[in-house]
Amino acid sequence: MNDERVRILSAEVLADDWAKLTKYTIDVRRRDGVREKQIRQVYDRGNGAGILPIDPVRGTVLLVRQFRMPVWLNPPAKGERGMLIEVCAGLLDKNDPETAIRKEAEEELGYRLQAVRQVFDAFMSPGSVGERLALFVASYSPADRISDGGGEASEGEDIEVLELPLAEAIAMVARGEIVDAKTIILLQWAVTEGLTR
Repeated sequence: MNDERVRILSAEVLADDWAKLTKYTIDVRRRDGVREKQIRQVYDRGNGAGILPIDPVRGTVLLVRQFRMPVWLNPPAKGERGMLIEVCAGLLDKNDPETAIRKEAEEELGYRLQAVRQVFDAFMSPGSVGERLALFVASYSPADRISDGGGEASEGEDIEVLELPLAEAIAMVARGEIVDAKTIILLQWAVTEGLTR
């Protein structure tokens, strides 16, 4: 993993439960050529995927609302403490991004999506989190619904499915009611693609 710019001097695992937190001592060559010792902590929970299903006929999108501990600890100015409105998302585990997001859409949203399209591959918080997200969009219709969704109760999921007009979701971003980065990115992508009604 070392290269000319960065050398790992030591790696100490601080926690390894649901994810791994590692403290790295590194030797970094700065742009001016000077080498500098730095300490960084990296939280690694694996890569993930998220999806924004859009009904082009009705102008609606599918989102979810669920409890997120970091949002409870550091609540946004608007909305219910701990509750976050976001796109359907999950970890890849051992799947490729498309397989993983199709599975998540069935579990969380209750929809079997036909054509999914990846539009981004992005780091969400690269200062300390190693996770990279594959972000998708897909068309959906009421005919694609196979269940009520809600997630896997055995995994502690208690997910509320929201179907909103795309224009209302965009307005919720502007009002500070949707504050999740991956969701904002995908909703803004929908605007730039001219999918609002």
